Amino acid sequence: MLSFRYRLFAWSSFVGMFLVLLAGALVTKTGSGRGCGDDWPLCNGKFVPAYTVESFIEYSHRFVTGIVGIIVVLTFWYTWRYLRQHREAAAYAGGTLLFTIVQALMGAAAVKWPQQPAVMALHFGISLLAVASSMLLVAWCYRADNKTEPHFSRQFPKSVYIAAWGIWVCCYGVVYLGAYIRHTGTEGACMGWPLCNGQLIPYLSGASGIVFAHRAAAAVLLLLLAGLHILVRRAFRNRRADSSSGTVTALALAIAQIMSGALLTATIADENAYLFASLLHNVLATLLFGVLTDIAIRSWKHRMH
Repeated sequence: MLSFRYRLFAWSSFVGMFLVLLAGALVTKTGSGRGCGDDWPLCNGKFVPAYTVESFIEYSHRFVTGIVGIIVVLTFWYTWRYLRQHREAAAYAGGTLLFTIVQALMGAAAVKWPQQPAVMALHFGISLLAVASSMLLVAWCYRADNKTEPHFSRQFPKSVYIAAWGIWVCCYGVVYLGAYIRHTGTEGACMGWPLCNGQLIPYLSGASGIVFAHRAAAAVLLLLLAGLHILVRRAFRNRRADSSSGTVTALALAIAQIMSGALLTATIADENAYLFASLLHNVLATLLFGVLTDIAIRSWKHRMH
């Protein structure tokens, strides 16, 4: 049985990393990336900057990142000090720390030297990996306490783990495209949903082509997830019913994610509603990616030989 202190560390890291990711998305959506000028770690040359909305949002993001960074370091230290024999826990805690450091350095570099949207989208992708690692540590704690892992030992056929990892890559690509669109500010290139500017297949050059590609990739991801669910159900036909619970959750999140994308399009003219829809879109994408990461790792870990 894991200690309450360690489970608290794991949950704090996960919730904290989630807040860091959302705070970063808020910075992007409100155009507050230059709220502290080109100073880092200070804000406009001050430890406590003069108040503006942009500086408050940007500096709050930095402050939250700093506090969460300390929690992540403590979680890794505790894992390495007391649980290093559990390689999964050490890998997840180490991964959270690594990706947190990388995304913080990329954030600092973006302040000092403004980056291209493709690089800034990668910044979001690194943050996503940090959140997924912290989420995996929470899941590991739950399974270690409840001893649920042995039910799946060596049961996943090769087709399942190959499909799971392929879908994981596809999901990362979909999320990256969405982050790229957000950083280029081209969300309005496709008006309407599910049609794009009144067309099933719009002109595929420029911003509308990128937005349409994101939508099409999301639809493909949903179909792939449905296929994975069927594959898992067939592989576990006479086994425990909860063997496919992960794919059911992933399907539900993917559908909700697509619906939140439709909400984004519907609220684009209302600044406050659009900001809410955008943050919701980010929350669902993060949860979906975390669940798919868990499915992929478990299918590999407990694969048939």
